[in-house]
Amino acid sequence: MGRVRVDLNISLDGYASTTDQTPEDPFGRDWGRLTAAYAGTRTFRERVLGQPGKGTTGLDDEYAAAYFEGIGAEVMGAGMFGLHEHPNDPEWQGWWGPNPPFGVPVFVLTHEERPSLEMEGGTVFHFVQSSLEDAVAAARKAAGDLDVRVGGGVTTARAALAAGLVDRLHVAIAPILLGRGQNLWADLREFEQGYEVRSEVAPSGTIHVTFSR
Repeated sequence: MGRVRVDLNISLDGYASTTDQTPEDPFGRDWGRLTAAYAGTRTFRERVLGQPGKGTTGLDDEYAAAYFEGIGAEVMGAGMFGLHEHPNDPEWQGWWGPNPPFGVPVFVLTHEERPSLEMEGGTVFHFVQSSLEDAVAAARKAAGDLDVRVGGGVTTARAALAAGLVDRLHVAIAPILLGRGQNLWADLREFEQGYEVRSEVAPSGTIHVTFSR
């Protein structure tokens, strides 16, 4: 059976998102600064933007490539799918577009019953009305021997860490300060105990820290 993984971009002060998201700007105005090194990599440009041969190589790109490797299923919160913006619209298909960048079964935590949603490129959204633990269990079953990624948002990722569900956490710490928002480390005192911790600094200034067990 594969591992449960979390990969997040955070600021030096631990914030993985800000509080100024809008329907027109769902990730907030600081998202570009937070993810600049990742979004500039050759892997991101090719896998997400469809621009092969462009972008940076090196350490940031190695971690970007690892993000996509070996994933058999994904778990995300309702906010990451976009349900909080359209809670009563049964036709809403999320803000990832017709061909989301997942290509695997995605289990979305929600309080509302919704039918599964099959998208282009192999992504199928399944809506789970039970606990995070149940969603992870369903994702592990769907993933088989591959890994499960708890993609976010921050609240869902932090809950998975607090519940001891995560086998590998990678944080890409951008050299910026946000000062507000959703802090990944809130109430996770001594989380690092029980994990092997490794860190590397990329030329972009991004600090890559992995917690593995």
